Amino acid sequence: MAFDWLVYFWLMLKASLFSTGGTGNLPSLHADLVTRGWATERQFSEALAVGQISPGPTGLWVISLGYLTAGWRGAGVAMLAIIVPPLLVLLVDRLHRAIGAHPAVQGFTRGLSLAVVGVFLVVLAELLHANGVDSRAVVIMISSVGLARTGRVPVLGLLGLAACAGIVLYR
Repeated sequence: MAFDWLVYFWLMLKASLFSTGGTGNLPSLHADLVTRGWATERQFSEALAVGQISPGPTGLWVISLGYLTAGWRGAGVAMLAIIVPPLLVLLVDRLHRAIGAHPAVQGFTRGLSLAVVGVFLVVLAELLHANGVDSRAVVIMISSVGLARTGRVPVLGLLGLAACAGIVLYR
């Protein structure tokens, strides 16, 4: 089986960069490698089994997958691909420790934080809208939470009030 080793490495690296560890990279690797014919369902099953019974982090199953799909060279490429992201984190941490007190870096960090919050709110609004939640539902929810925090209205009363508000607002 002939691999394009650079593509193989980049697929492994992409899966590692955009996952949270463990078997989080499984869907990405499965989609990429199986569609190219570089891995089979059996190889994935065997690699996951080896990863589960082996001591250490479960994310090391990728090395088994590399070995099963491309031998020792594949295992080496897979190992390199899964250690690059943590090394990048260490590099960024070291760089931040060196220049983190600089006002420009602090401003960038604050701006980046605000951008992340903004993206989160936009995605949240889109998800709520896609699931049928509109501004009237948000008003009912905020009012219910506000009344619940006072502790003066029992839970059944809150449910009844929310139901009545829903009937009135959605008629």
